[in-house]
Amino acid sequence: MAGTPVRDALDSAVIALTAAGVDTPRLDAEVLLAHALSVDRLTLLVDREARVEGPAVRTFQDAVRRRAVGREPVAYITGVKGFRHLDLQVDPRVLIPRPETETLVEVALDIVARGARVVDVGTGSGAVALALKDERPDLDVVATDVSDDALAVARANAERLGLDVAFVRGDLLAGAGEVDAVVSNPPYVEDGAQLAPEIVRHEPALALRAGPDGLDVLRRLVPAAAARGAGTLAVELGAGQAGAVQALARDAGFARTERRADLAGIDRVVVAWR
Repeated sequence: MAGTPVRDALDSAVIALTAAGVDTPRLDAEVLLAHALSVDRLTLLVDREARVEGPAVRTFQDAVRRRAVGREPVAYITGVKGFRHLDLQVDPRVLIPRPETETLVEVALDIVARGARVVDVGTGSGAVALALKDERPDLDVVATDVSDDALAVARANAERLGLDVAFVRGDLLAGAGEVDAVVSNPPYVEDGAQLAPEIVRHEPALALRAGPDGLDVLRRLVPAAAARGAGTLAVELGAGQAGAVQALARDAGFARTERRADLAGIDRVVVAWR
């Protein structure tokens, strides 16, 4: 492939990724080639004279092989995932941030009072906590997780981005101190749900699965937030779970609840107020 035009390199990769059953072969090929060439994707597509040569040849070939044969997620291959206005470093220790989780951040930015102490439960890569601090520097943001590995990734992201978020190892709100608002993208996938090979093989099950109906963690988190006196709660959830989570919030003593949909029209976030 040495000296191969970018267009030809992309076409070859698309053929391989399509044959492997990858859902977005063209997009994945473009992201992987941009990474191999150390350019952004727009530059890759605009520069018609660019060629793939030198060390980039092997880097791109290896990346396509990992994606096609091992079905490794693109974000783990490149080590980076964009979320809101941030580029987060990710690896198999943490769940890859999804676009739908940006809905949770948007909701939190809208409802959390100025200067509030916000706890992000199950922070993973730190995506939600860091996005909140980035866009609302007035907030006092704390992030918790039960995984030391996840917290190592989140802390590294915070340090690299220069964002002042406190990280605590603990279950749910343990060790988080005072709480004004709780936000969380907890595990909410049913144990028996079929998931893509990329997810099953590579992403941490601890951050995904939550019992037969996917609500095991939320059944503990919602009353825990109420017991700690949180005035506001916003949680991400799966399709069809909103009604059950609203009932959990009412049973825990939250006076009002509301659903917020993501860009696909799925009720993705439930908000509860005391």
